[in-house]
Amino acid sequence: MVSKGNPLKVDVAIIGAGPAGLTAGYLLTKQGKTVAIIEKDETYVGGISRTVEHEGYRFDIGGHRFFSKSQQVVDLWNEILGEDDFIQRPRMSRIYYEGKFYSYPLRAFEALWNLGILRSTVCMASYLQYKLFPKRHVKSFEDWTTNQFGHKLYSIFFKTYTEKVWGMPCDEMSADWAAQRIKGLSLWGAVVDGLKRSLGLNKKPNDGQEVKTLLETFRYPRLGPGMMWDAARDKILATGKGHVIMGHGLKQLSAQADGSWRMSAAGKDGEVIVEAAHAISSAPMRELSKRLHPLPASTLQASDLKYRDFLTVALMVEGEDLFPDNWIYIHDSKVKVGRVQNFRSWSPELIPDEDMACVGLEYFCFEGDGLWSMEDDDLVKLATDEMEILGLVDRKKVKSGAVVRQEKAYPVYDEDYAANVDAMRIELEEKHPTLHLVGRNGMHRYNNQDHAMMTAMLTVENIVAGKRVYDTWCVNEDAEYHEAGDEGAEASIPNRQLTEDQAAALNSVREVPTRIESEDEGKEAA
Repeated sequence: MVSKGNPLKVDVAIIGAGPAGLTAGYLLTKQGKTVAIIEKDETYVGGISRTVEHEGYRFDIGGHRFFSKSQQVVDLWNEILGEDDFIQRPRMSRIYYEGKFYSYPLRAFEALWNLGILRSTVCMASYLQYKLFPKRHVKSFEDWTTNQFGHKLYSIFFKTYTEKVWGMPCDEMSADWAAQRIKGLSLWGAVVDGLKRSLGLNKKPNDGQEVKTLLETFRYPRLGPGMMWDAARDKILATGKGHVIMGHGLKQLSAQADGSWRMSAAGKDGEVIVEAAHAISSAPMRELSKRLHPLPASTLQASDLKYRDFLTVALMVEGEDLFPDNWIYIHDSKVKVGRVQNFRSWSPELIPDEDMACVGLEYFCFEGDGLWSMEDDDLVKLATDEMEILGLVDRKKVKSGAVVRQEKAYPVYDEDYAANVDAMRIELEEKHPTLHLVGRNGMHRYNNQDHAMMTAMLTVENIVAGKRVYDTWCVNEDAEYHEAGDEGAEASIPNRQLTEDQAAALNSVREVPTRIESEDEGKEAA
C-alpha cells in the first residue's frame, strides 16, 4: 500500500501503465531497480491494449494480433505471459464496400471483378496516368496515395475510410502517415501475387511448401491482450520493488536541481508524491508539456498536437458464427461505424456462452463531439441499427450492449505535427537527460504495441547504462508488415539514423525491431 503522506522514493517514476510503461517497469525491476507506476484508470492496466469485461464477455479496445519479426519482443511476451496462454488463430479481414466484401489485403482480380468492367477499366487507366505523370509536390496523404494507386482507387478504397477514421480531409493529412502505414502496398504487387497464386507459383524451391506472403495466422492470449498486461503488473508487484498506483493521473512532474524528479499524482483518495532519479512518460506529449515544471519553452508547439479518440460498442448477439472475420472494415458512408470486430474469431474463450457472439463496433470521434457525448443506450441502439443496415446482424438477436470510450487513442499526423514534436523532443533531450519519452502518445508517433514495447526496452538499457546508448526515436512506426509475412521485412529505423557505434551496439544485444504487428493495423487506410 502506498502512503499518501511521505514521498515514495524509487529509482524510476513511470507515467502510464500501458504496454510501454509496464514493459519498462518489468525490465527495470528485473535489473533490481525500484519503480513506481501511476495509472489514471481505476480498474484496467494495458491502456488501449487492455481487455474489458462485461457480464462475463471480454472484448478488446481495438484488435491486437500478436505477431512480431523481433525475436526479442516474442521472447518477452513468452516470458511475461507464458507460451501456454497463447493460442494460434486464423487471420481473416475484409472490406465492406457497396454491399460487397473485398479481401484485405486487396486481391487485385477479386477487387476488379467486384467493381465491374467499366469501373475497373477507369481504375487501371487512372493508375497508369499517375504512374506516368505523378504529382510532383507530394505533401498530403491524398497526394501520396494518388501517386501510388491512381485517383480512382484512392477515392474508392482510401478516402472514405481514412476520413472516417481521422475526422479530417485527406488533403490535410501529412504524407508521412501514408508512407509509414501503407508503403508496402502496391497495385502491381497485388496483381503479381494474384497471378502467382492462380498459377500455383507461390512455392519454396526446395520443399514445395507454399510461401506465406500474407500473415495467415497469429498468436493471441486466450483471454485477450489484457491478460498479458495483467501478468506484467503482477510480476512487477511480486518483486517487491514495484508499485502500481491505480486511479491516479499526473498532476505535476518537477525537475530538481540535481537532475532527479518529483512527481505528484492526484486521485479521488488524495495525492501521491514520488521522488525518483529518472522519469519515464508514456502520457500524451501535449498533456505532459503542461504538467512539467519548469514549463518547457516548447509547450506552445506541444499544445498544437492533436489526437483522435474512439469508442467501442460491444453487442451481445444470439448465434455462434456470425461471420468468420476477425474484423471488417466498413467503407460505407451510410453508416458511422468504421470497423466491426468479431471477438469469437479472436478467441472462443472471450465468449462465456456457446450459443452467443460478441461483436464490437468501432466509432472514431473527437472527445466531446456528438458521438462521444451520446448516452450509452443511444450508442447501443445506433450500433444495432447499423449492423442491421449492413446486413451483418438481425436486430432481434441483439440481447445487450456495452460502451467503452478511449480518449487520445491515435496521434494525428497533420502538416505541423513533426515540427511540433521535434521542438519538444529536442528541448527535453537537451535540458532533461533523465526524462524519457516512450510509447505511442509519449512520443506522438503511431507506434504499434510492440514498437511501443521496444522504445521501453531501449530506454531501460539507457537507464541501466547511465547514458543514452540508444536513440529510441529510431524505432519506427512502419506498419506495412501488418498483413504481410516474410516478404519485404526490413529494419524499422529509417527515421533517424543511428551513429555507427549505436548501430553496432544495438545489433550486439538484440535484433533490430522490425515489422511488429499489433492493435492498430486496421486503422491504416485499407
